[in-house]
Amino acid sequence: MKEKRISTYVLINTYGISSGTIDRLRKGKGITTAKIDDLCKILDCNVEDIIEYVKD
Repeated sequence: MKEKRISTYVLINTYGISSGTIDRLRKGKGITTAKIDDLCKILDCNVEDIIEYVKD
């Protein structure tokens, strides 16, 4: 988000990403693949730029 200069305010108010989704991302909780797809489109990035798999 920093590289693309898009704030959470813009994600919520311009693109309709819920504050709950932003909160879940910040806390490392799960989000749907649909939301990951939305974020990739908005930020023009790949999935691995947004999420990382960490084995338990």
